[in-house]
Amino acid sequence: MYRRDILNAGFAAGASVLASRTAFADVVYAPAPKGWRTYALTTRLEPASAVTKAWIPLPTLEAADWQKPGNVSWTGNARVAERVRDLKYGAEMLSVEWAPDQQAPFIEVTAQVQTQDRSVVPGRGSSPQLSDAERKLNLAATELLPTDGIVKDTADNIVKGKKDDLGKAQAIYDWVVDNTFRNPTTLGCGIGDITAMIKSGNLNGKCADLNALYVGLARSVGLPARDVYGIRVVPSQFGFKALGAGSENVTKAQHCRAEVWLSGSGWTPVDPADVRKVVLEEPPGNLAMSDPKVLAARAALFGSWEGNWLAFNTAHDLKLAGSKESAIPFLMYPQAENRSGFLDSLDPDKFKYRITARQVNV
Repeated sequence: MYRRDILNAGFAAGASVLASRTAFADVVYAPAPKGWRTYALTTRLEPASAVTKAWIPLPTLEAADWQKPGNVSWTGNARVAERVRDLKYGAEMLSVEWAPDQQAPFIEVTAQVQTQDRSVVPGRGSSPQLSDAERKLNLAATELLPTDGIVKDTADNIVKGKKDDLGKAQAIYDWVVDNTFRNPTTLGCGIGDITAMIKSGNLNGKCADLNALYVGLARSVGLPARDVYGIRVVPSQFGFKALGAGSENVTKAQHCRAEVWLSGSGWTPVDPADVRKVVLEEPPGNLAMSDPKVLAARAALFGSWEGNWLAFNTAHDLKLAGSKESAIPFLMYPQAENRSGFLDSLDPDKFKYRITARQVNV
């Protein structure tokens, strides 16, 4: 058994939902579509002279009900700068190449994006059916998200007795919320090695770990699911300090969310990692699972999310065009390489890059 025992799986979110809507009605966390807002996301790279290539993720994932990409423009002294798209996942990036003798290389790219809150009733609605190709893609194992062995055994235990996809999706969400914890010492957003997490019983990390755990468990029991990699851009409109950007400087505000496909509601937003973020970081910190803020976030984040976040892509095991290095697990941070290989994308001050975001009127 794991250190954080699977017995906790029985703690159903239904009670949390009811509590957050009755006894704790004074705490409001209820994202719902109510109008589009436009943001400008600007990424500026000024790496050392020895750097010759770079790749900047672009927030161009398109979803009619919650994100509409707009104009992308850039300036700099690169020899080549072009938008490229990964054929498997559709992940888009600006691919940049400088001349080997270029002094003080730089590139600045700005993308405009419209976004709004999203909210569905899980398992209800009239969403079109998922295509066979999309279903296959979003059930497939990846390098860090296997769907057999200990991952499937764990998921089978979690969903035991659940007869439909909605029940399975909810059970996995509850289990991840109850059995994981956010680790503030994890670098960046984590790496999402779910086998290592389950084998060790040390179910901790950040969003790319905890939401990857949800996705891998869901896929292993036949639920199409995917990670959605992006970045927070403004504060939470509900006053949750843990769930928004603190300033226009969003260089370290990357956040991975997740979706599960359910008949009726289609791609359904889920974010157990943000529930654990509220537990750890929402003032005054280290909140109890019964805290009204935790209950409110837990109820909302199975079926909704705030539009204060921009989505880049859903890609895994991504080979960057023109790179001599191996595939990367995901593209959520700028990447660059020199003769020795990739720069450390989690160290923007040394790299060096800066990302800013602002709301604009159109």
